[in-house]
Amino acid sequence: MHSGPANLRASAAAAAALLLAGCGGEDSSAGSAQGTYPVEIVRAEFPTRQRLAERSTFEIVVRNAGDRTIPNLAVTLRGFGQRNDDAEPPRRSLWLIDVPPVGSETSSSETWTAGALAPAATATLRWVVTPIMAGSRTLAYELALALGSGGQARLSSGGAARGSIGVRVTGRPPKARVDPRTGKVI
Repeated sequence: MHSGPANLRASAAAAAALLLAGCGGEDSSAGSAQGTYPVEIVRAEFPTRQRLAERSTFEIVVRNAGDRTIPNLAVTLRGFGQRNDDAEPPRRSLWLIDVPPVGSETSSSETWTAGALAPAATATLRWVVTPIMAGSRTLAYELALALGSGGQARLSSGGAARGSIGVRVTGRPPKARVDPRTGKVI
């Protein structure tokens, strides 16, 4: 293709059409999830006593307590990393995330999605983590609709859909030894 005046006009027209399609013309919020979506935190579990370098699991089970499908439920966890001067992402990891919830990654280092959640349905998100720094920590979690959806997740009571778990990580690693026959750590 050569860059003559006709091709440049066609390219400019195509670019203008794409710009209008994405930034104007129709209301882009028409399909957004306006309103409040009631949720229930069925369970949020994380061992309150952990050992350095010993894997543990944080699990949260959420139920859609409303009569509409939640389009894209998101869970934000604060506490796996320690912030320095509100820097994003956290500069110092407190836990390594060995296995995040499958298919839940987002562009935020602290937020994962559970996807759409039908009325009365539950979603279970599970993180397998390893603490790498000893000390007392708080893992805070909060439910919301994915960024840009226009709606919000709230408890059926109307309160914020969030909570926290206090954790103490001891500096003593778990007892382990190497089996001389197999080489496996036991």
